Amino acid sequence: MAISAKGVKDSSGLYEVERRARHAERPGFRISELQISATQQVPWHYHSNVQDTFYVLEGTLRLFLRDPKEEVRLGPGETYAVRPGRPHLVTNGGNASATFLVLQGIGEYDYVPLT
Repeated sequence: MAISAKGVKDSSGLYEVERRARHAERPGFRISELQISATQQVPWHYHSNVQDTFYVLEGTLRLFLRDPKEEVRLGPGETYAVRPGRPHLVTNGGNASATFLVLQGIGEYDYVPLT
């Protein structure tokens, strides 16, 4: 199945997580909390207008990025920002569940999946 390069406004149906919660949302900004198991991931994607800022609450995250290629490991209390347009993949970097916040803004949200 080919996925177009068109972004979607709600990515919740595109990949599975253990838990997903929305803590705040207003036009141009939102805060989401995700919990992923040791085997789950947020697939390769980018956002046209918003920056993703990851903040780890529990566990370890591994971020894989393109343009330029980079790998980032984050533990509890650590943060990392991904600029708009930069492709990224989010995985669990440990053997237990990882819980993290994603602050997204400022701008109109979209999720553009990559194959």
